Amino acid sequence: MNRLLTWTTYVPALAIVALALTWGRTLTIIPIIVVTLLLAGAVLAAVHHAEVVAHRVGEPFGSLVLAVAVTVIEVGLIVTLMVSGGPETASLARDTVFAAVMITTTGIVGLSLLVGSLRFGTTLFNAEGSGAALATVAMLATMSLVLPSFTSSQPGPEFSPAQLTFAALMSLVLYIAYVLTQTIRHRDFFLPVAQEGERIDEEAHADPPSNRDALYSAGLLMVALVAVVGLAKVESPTIEDTVSAVGFPHSFVGVVIALLVLLPETLAAVRAARLGRIQTSLNLAYGSAIASIGLTIPTIATLSIWLDGPLVLGLGPTQLVLLALTVVVSVLTIVPGRATRLQGSVHLVLLAAFLFLAVNP
Repeated sequence: MNRLLTWTTYVPALAIVALALTWGRTLTIIPIIVVTLLLAGAVLAAVHHAEVVAHRVGEPFGSLVLAVAVTVIEVGLIVTLMVSGGPETASLARDTVFAAVMITTTGIVGLSLLVGSLRFGTTLFNAEGSGAALATVAMLATMSLVLPSFTSSQPGPEFSPAQLTFAALMSLVLYIAYVLTQTIRHRDFFLPVAQEGERIDEEAHADPPSNRDALYSAGLLMVALVAVVGLAKVESPTIEDTVSAVGFPHSFVGVVIALLVLLPETLAAVRAARLGRIQTSLNLAYGSAIASIGLTIPTIATLSIWLDGPLVLGLGPTQLVLLALTVVVSVLTIVPGRATRLQGSVHLVLLAAFLFLAVNP
C-alpha cells in the first residue's frame, strides 16, 4: 500500500491522464504550465524506476535498459513530428540524432567526469569498454551523418535509396554487435571500476530489489517514458512557436527534443558519478549515443518509404567540425582510463559551443 502512495507511482499516472486530456488540443498558458510540471515529474520518476531495474539486473544491463527505452521514445517522437509536420521536418531526424550524440558525448560525459572528479579527485574507468563504445559511436555517426554530405548519387546531403538501406543495415549490425559485446562476451569491460580512496556508500551496496519490485518499476518506467514523449509531443507546438518567436533556427527543435528525452539518462549518469560509478555513467552516455543512431536510422529509413519528402541526414560544415573535435577530445579522454575535472570541463565547453552554434549557426 505504501508503495502505491509514493510520488514515483502517482506522478506517471497523472501524466498519462494529462496526456489523454490534452492530446490534439490547443493549450492555453495554465495547461501548458501544468503539462510542463508533469513532464518534469515523469522524467524524475523514470530515473527512479530505471535505477530500480538497473540495480536488479546489474551492470551493464541496467544502463542498456534505460538507453534502449529512451531511444525508442526518441524514435516515436521524431516519427510523430515528421508525420504531422511539413517540409521543415525533412532534417528533424538528423538534427535530433546529432544533438543526442553531442549531448551524450560532451554533456553527459563531461558532467559525469566533473562530478566524479570533484568528489574523488581523479576518476577511474575501464578504457577498453569505453574505448570500444566510443569507436562504435564514431563509426555510426560517420556512416549515417557525415557520408551523406559527400556522396554524389543523390543531390544534396541525402543518401540514395540503396545507400540509405546499406547505412541502416550496417547501423543495426553495429548496434547488435555492441550489445552482444557489452552484455555477453566482454561484459567485464563495462563493469564499474573502484575509485581511489572511494568511501563505501550504503545505497550503492544495498540489497537488490525483488523480482516483483523490479517488474513493478519496469512497468512504471514504460508508463513514465510514454508520458514523457506524449507530453513533449503535446508541447511541441509551443516549443516550435517559442523557437520561432525568439528567432532561433527551426533545427533547434531537434536540440530541444534531444534534451527532453535524454534528461532521465543525464540525471541517472550524474547520480552514478556521484557514487563513484563512473563506468556506469559512461555506459549510459555512449550506450545512448549508439542506440540513438543504431535504432533511429534503421527505423527512419524504413518509414521513409511511406513518409513524404526528402530525408536529409548529412551534417553541415559547422556540425562536421564539432563532431570531429568531439571524437578527438573523447579519444584523448578515454584512452588513459582516468580523468580529472579538466577533461570534464573541456567536454562541457564543447557542449556549450554546440548549443551556442545551434542558436547562432
